[in-house]
Amino acid sequence: MIKTIGVAGLGLIGGSIAKAIHQYTDCVLLGCDTDGQVLSRALGEGVLSAALTPDRLAECDLVIAALYPEATVAYVTRNRSRFRKGGIVMDCGGVKGVVCGPLEQVAREEGFHFIGGHPMAGIERSGYANAFPGLFQGASLILTPYPDTPPSCLDDIWELAQKLGFGHLQPSTPQEHDHIIAYTSQLAHVVSCAYVGSPSAPDFEGFSAGSFKDMTRVAKLNEEMWTELFLENQDALVREIDTLVEELAAFAYVIRRGDRENLKNMLKRARMIKESIDKDC
Repeated sequence: MIKTIGVAGLGLIGGSIAKAIHQYTDCVLLGCDTDGQVLSRALGEGVLSAALTPDRLAECDLVIAALYPEATVAYVTRNRSRFRKGGIVMDCGGVKGVVCGPLEQVAREEGFHFIGGHPMAGIERSGYANAFPGLFQGASLILTPYPDTPPSCLDDIWELAQKLGFGHLQPSTPQEHDHIIAYTSQLAHVVSCAYVGSPSAPDFEGFSAGSFKDMTRVAKLNEEMWTELFLENQDALVREIDTLVEELAAFAYVIRRGDRENLKNMLKRARMIKESIDKDC
């Protein structure tokens, strides 16, 4: 059973996790952030019981590293001997291979359980000021445990996640996660950024019933974080970009030729795929 939790990193995700734990559970919550003002605010608001210092990591049944992937590896490695033996350490990053790979042996040698995690939730704004406890209502939580991870650890995390509002647990492997997330998340951000690169973008006002805003919403992103995520999953992401370029080229070809029949068939195929996807959601 998880009674004491540490959250390292109080940005949008970490801050929302902390606020949700504070509001929806009776767990003791410790937290830390590189920004002293953010930490002071979280303490002042009563979201945290106390600051999470290295010497208090051993008090935590669960430590959640809500950091960028490279920072997560550095944080866990730096504090490897301080985590509770038999305790759980989970990350929240958008790529899993670069995190779960290096930390597998670290966790095994030090006697704690590391589990890759990815909350499928977010908004266009970042930082603790925009964090809120309801962010995860109905969201999916992806977990990428190692083959020898005790089932009890997953049960404990899912029990907590349900209290925070998560509606679906999706088990995966780091490799499967990074392959699929390149399409479902990273490609969408690339497309959105490329789309607003058109010289026509500033002239949309009054000419969109919402599709322009839908397509460009995630271009309002944290460029530092997404640069790291893209480059840490570059092979899978570039494959998806190349596939999209081929699809766009096919559309350009039939439109340029005025090929009504093939264009109609391509649009019909896209509609049918979308309808099939929606049925599975």
